[in-house]
Amino acid sequence: ENEIVSSLPLQMSLYFNVYFFPFWWLSTVVILYLKYPVLSDYYKFILVTIMILASLIEAIRLYLGYMGNLQEKVPELAGFWLLSLLLQLPIILFLLFNEGAKIQPLERAVHIIFAFFLAFQVIAAFVTLRRMVNTLATHFRLQEFHRLEEHPVPGFYSLDNEERAVPMAGRGPS
Repeated sequence: ENEIVSSLPLQMSLYFNVYFFPFWWLSTVVILYLKYPVLSDYYKFILVTIMILASLIEAIRLYLGYMGNLQEKVPELAGFWLLSLLLQLPIILFLLFNEGAKIQPLERAVHIIFAFFLAFQVIAAFVTLRRMVNTLATHFRLQEFHRLEEHPVPGFYSLDNEERAVPMAGRGPS
């Protein structure tokens, strides 16, 4: 009756991501500081803005992932999934594949690891969300069914009278 629908693989990924994120952030900031003088002005602005946005989004995203998965809350997990898919993954892919940003080897390595975390979490969160929604919908339908059993609507679901019975297609009343 109280089936657990949270995802252990997703939770493990979130756990390791919490410890990886400070390392990713520190290495990305240090490399940005080192290559800052050789970047063009618009890349300076873009990369600093991306670092600020990615940091804020990641903190919110990890919080929503933990709460949504552990407490089996669909809105929080859906928010986590949307932030991961629509904001964080494109940001990391931009940092990984935009050669105008003068990507360094360490930077590429940490971005690849972060992209793998994100890709796995997007897939695992989608599967977990689908399972949570199906479980909640089943519980809702069962509660409605039990409510109708306890307090039946007179004449609504009964087949007492022949007039209320719906004949099968192609058959008359027997």
